[in-house]
Amino acid sequence: MGVDFQNVIDGLMVSLQPGNLLWVMVGAFLGTIVGMLPGLGPATAVAVLIPITFGMNSTSALILMAAIYYGAMYGGSRSSILLNTPGDGSAIAASFDGYPMTKQGRAGQALTISAIASLIGGLFAIVGFVLLAKPLASFALDFGPAEYFLLFLFTLSAVVSLSIGKMVKGFIAMALGLMLSTIGVDLQTGVYRFTFDIPQLSEGVDFLIVIIGIYAVGEVLYNYLHLDGLSVQKNKVGKKGINKEQWKQSKWPIIRNGPIGFLIGVLPGAGGSIASMLSYTTERQLAKKPERFGKGAIEGVAAPESANNAASVGAFIPLLTMGIPGSGTTAVILGAVIMLGLRPGPLLFENNPDMVWTMVNSMFIGNLFLVVLNILLVGLLVRILNTPPKVLYPLILVLAFIGTYTLSYSTVDFYLLVIFGVIGLLMKLLDIPIAPLILALIVGGDMEQNFRKSLVAHDGIWNMLTASPITIVLALMTLLSISYPFIVSWVKKRKAKAS
Repeated sequence: MGVDFQNVIDGLMVSLQPGNLLWVMVGAFLGTIVGMLPGLGPATAVAVLIPITFGMNSTSALILMAAIYYGAMYGGSRSSILLNTPGDGSAIAASFDGYPMTKQGRAGQALTISAIASLIGGLFAIVGFVLLAKPLASFALDFGPAEYFLLFLFTLSAVVSLSIGKMVKGFIAMALGLMLSTIGVDLQTGVYRFTFDIPQLSEGVDFLIVIIGIYAVGEVLYNYLHLDGLSVQKNKVGKKGINKEQWKQSKWPIIRNGPIGFLIGVLPGAGGSIASMLSYTTERQLAKKPERFGKGAIEGVAAPESANNAASVGAFIPLLTMGIPGSGTTAVILGAVIMLGLRPGPLLFENNPDMVWTMVNSMFIGNLFLVVLNILLVGLLVRILNTPPKVLYPLILVLAFIGTYTLSYSTVDFYLLVIFGVIGLLMKLLDIPIAPLILALIVGGDMEQNFRKSLVAHDGIWNMLTASPITIVLALMTLLSISYPFIVSWVKKRKAKAS
């Protein structure tokens, strides 16, 4: 399955055909719009549009579904930046500094750097796909339960370490997220845990309900408490362009985190949420002035946006080379691909190289189209900020409840949404970081199952930690991540004493 560059060039020619170009643009546009809507996300968009692909040839169908996927990665950050309402899990990190930039009158710059970072991250990932599909697929196969558990543990420790100055609150938020992840049927014993005899909780709490409740509803409730002090933010959208200093701040974070997101995307089950959170954490730990993060640092938008778009491309490697979906969206795409009569796996590159490389080249074209589209839409999108708060906040609530209902069409989700909205309000009032809770909820279920499986497989924690070179490296990285805030504090004290 080595790279045949003639096939790559042939795929480019096919992807430039008018019909395929049209599907790229349609999918990218629809993905952007759906990505902006709370609770929907790319998986829902692909699932809804699968019937459209039945009359299409397999190449065009795959192009359309891929374009919807990475288009939603662009769109998800729009509502995060403008309204602090992430479209899905991978867009959460964009709100940490994107929304403060909006409140500072720099929404235009936040949206622009988001689009540019997504483009560059996506292009890095496409090049990586062409050159590294086979070795990365083999590397992903080396990840067993112990490796996945330590990967999730490292990601959690890295996010908690963001809470410099409030580590205890960060651990409380993480513990709450892990507790929420245990709700539902225990997959190993079949025991119902913390469901309170509510059938709808047997499958657990959908993390999108938590995201929408804590971010969207919580933000609305918080602003209603301060409604008298709010005014319409006219003429505060700022300019679209970024200056040389801002590009200098963003350049290396974008370049560093594209590959990070790509590698995370290759791992089945990791996905854009972990990629964006980990990239944000990485940049804050590398920053000379980490206190700028969370207050409108432009690199705090650039880094996760580069990573999550790269992750969406990386997720296609296990899908196409092994038939293993790397994310929820690629799981939907896998079902559609099989319905089209294709069999993902190593032979797909041998039997259908034209289809694979046409899709990869269409990603390149789609990313170029999306960056132009999203920059052109900046002026239109920021007009949302000119909506009076008394109109805007009820509208956000309506979108939140509609998005929640479309997840499983259950009224129980409405009660959960309100509960998590109140929790989000309390966390904001008590200055408790939200990121550790959300990430712990996302990875908690898989983390628990992999921990239990690895304990059985390796007969104890020590054997699990030393099961392979990957587990040893991840264990050391976790230890370093936990120690990092204390090391920083110690260095600052030494410098203060020396001066």
